Amino acid sequence: MLDKSPITAVKTRRRLPNQRWQIYPQKTELAQHLTKATNLLPLINQLLINRGIETPEQAQAFLESESLNLPSPLEEFPDLPISLELLQSCITCKEKIAICGDYDADGMTSTALLLRSLRWLGAEVNYAIPSRMHEGYGINKRIVEEFHSEGVKLILTVDNGISAFEPIARAKELGVKVIVTDHHDIPQQLPPANAILNPKLLPESSLYRGVAGVGVAYILAISLAQQLEQANSGIIKPMLELFTLGTIADLAPLTGVNRRWVKRGLQQLPKSKLPGVQALIQVSGVQARGDRGSGIGERLINNQQPTTNNQQPKSLKPEDIGFRLGPRINAIGRIGDPQIVIELLTTDDMGIALERAMQCEGINQHRQQMCEEIEQEAIAIVETLHATSLYQDRVLVVVQPNWHHGVIGIVASRLVERYGVPVFIATYEDDNLIRGSARGIPEFHVFAALEYCQDLLGKFGGHKAAGGFSLPAENLAALRSRLVEFANQCLEIQHLKPLLKIDAQANLNQINQELYQQLNALEPCGIDNPDPVFWTSNVQVIEQQIVGKGHIKLTCAETINDRQFKIKAIAWRWRDYFPLPTRIDIAYKLRENYFNGNTTIELELVGVRLPNQSHQLFVSCATPLKASFEYNQRLYTCGIYHNGSSPELRIKNPEGKVLAVQQGQGIGLLGINREDAKEVDIFQPQYDSIIQAALKALESRK
Repeated sequence: MLDKSPITAVKTRRRLPNQRWQIYPQKTELAQHLTKATNLLPLINQLLINRGIETPEQAQAFLESESLNLPSPLEEFPDLPISLELLQSCITCKEKIAICGDYDADGMTSTALLLRSLRWLGAEVNYAIPSRMHEGYGINKRIVEEFHSEGVKLILTVDNGISAFEPIARAKELGVKVIVTDHHDIPQQLPPANAILNPKLLPESSLYRGVAGVGVAYILAISLAQQLEQANSGIIKPMLELFTLGTIADLAPLTGVNRRWVKRGLQQLPKSKLPGVQALIQVSGVQARGDRGSGIGERLINNQQPTTNNQQPKSLKPEDIGFRLGPRINAIGRIGDPQIVIELLTTDDMGIALERAMQCEGINQHRQQMCEEIEQEAIAIVETLHATSLYQDRVLVVVQPNWHHGVIGIVASRLVERYGVPVFIATYEDDNLIRGSARGIPEFHVFAALEYCQDLLGKFGGHKAAGGFSLPAENLAALRSRLVEFANQCLEIQHLKPLLKIDAQANLNQINQELYQQLNALEPCGIDNPDPVFWTSNVQVIEQQIVGKGHIKLTCAETINDRQFKIKAIAWRWRDYFPLPTRIDIAYKLRENYFNGNTTIELELVGVRLPNQSHQLFVSCATPLKASFEYNQRLYTCGIYHNGSSPELRIKNPEGKVLAVQQGQGIGLLGINREDAKEVDIFQPQYDSIIQAALKALESRK
């Protein structure tokens, strides 16, 4: 046999995604039972079951979100009446109002929403957003004192303020009233504001619990318009559009009122009369599609009867905002001036709107380039310095000078996707200060990790999945050691693979227009209502090529009852996995592709693994397994051995030549010894057949 050291000759680009597949239990009888209530395919009903919907009543509430009886926001938010009273008084007395926003998409859309609505209602209102690079998140004393010097009588915080005790206390000293509108976690001590609107103060069962900052701003704006008897479509529709942009871009859960309002907003956006929205859609190349849903129109939040439209208007999808419109807004907050977005979303001049939209486009392209460069530098650092210790450390800490703080959070997410471990990535603000972002995995609590290191840090904050931090440069080595210590307390080796949740198995002949149309019953999909993920076993890759910036475009085929079914697929940013093996299990989402007036259904790959039989055998062998078998009248020996982090199958022929294949690889080594072995595609027929024979022999020994 070859020596037992791991294969190193197989190039990194040949590996497959490092993933854990978690496939939901299939409840076939229940799915069939729900068909009577939903008139949907059993496969679609399985998706509902996966989302906790198991009764006809629950299905109706989910599928017909407009049928929900929404309580009035005035009943849900205790401080909403006093907030409306304060705003109405300022409008009546012509007193100055100022908004303190935030530099992310949620904060900027919230700021624009309240600016537009308050100006519409006759208020004298201005705004300020703190500097991301020099001041950081949230209202501060400088902003409060500047507002006071300008004669501001009422400050509205949006998407911030719930933890700003000292700045709001300063406002109180100066006689400036404050309304906090925020959605972040509640601190131990609330700020001394005149009113606080935060869904986290509501019961967890509240339909308003999941609204983002822009959702709180929307509730405040619409409630004020209703109180002032100005709640007509001229104010409702633009506010709904800004709510939809901010909610999806901020990754707020698409449940409760978010699901209901976002569904309306996605229908409204393509026909928006806001010049900024029109310009943003135009420069980003988004195309509205026919909505195969119910055609339900807008309703005010006080439960007026819906209007219906049998014309089935054009609609956007959440991914249009998540991947097209949202990044162009967020890029400004990361590396640009938020004033660009505020002007874009508040101007009524189409010329100005197009100028600002083009600025967003250019800055987003620069942001993409920066992300790509930093990501490649970070990968090089990891591969050089940390690759061999990844499983021992169970966390990545990557620090480099001259990286832009505004984009390293995006890079952190990509590194988590690539390596499957929590990532803390940072850059030097100066010689003495490091500032960074963190992203976690399901079994790792980022904020708890930061608290564990708090004596080494300056400022820090966050939640379970993400966080931000700063520290003196001299503490870097100690921080890395402390994070490794924390990670080893809460993570096992099996956790160090990205978790891919899969809804159901489907054959390629089931992927058709009927299935795709019925998937619209689940829209809008997003956080807490994810895009359905299907999987198909043992498909053949019959064509594949690199396109664009490192994407794999491919054609998959499955043979069912002697008939071959083909479908095109795309795998975004999978250059490192090219070429894919010719036989694979695939996990995917369904997408429509519009080209030259034709609409086709394609797959968006989110996961790939070797065909299920070999996968199960590899992972189930806790101890070395050996067998002998006969193939083409020749006697072979084979075994599965555990070297390094991956099991390896070795097959030896009578002449002593060995075929060695590591789990997750489509390439094997063939030769007498490792030094002289050649790489071979294990899915070529001559190798695939003997591997299958070896696996069968090993299976019989288990």
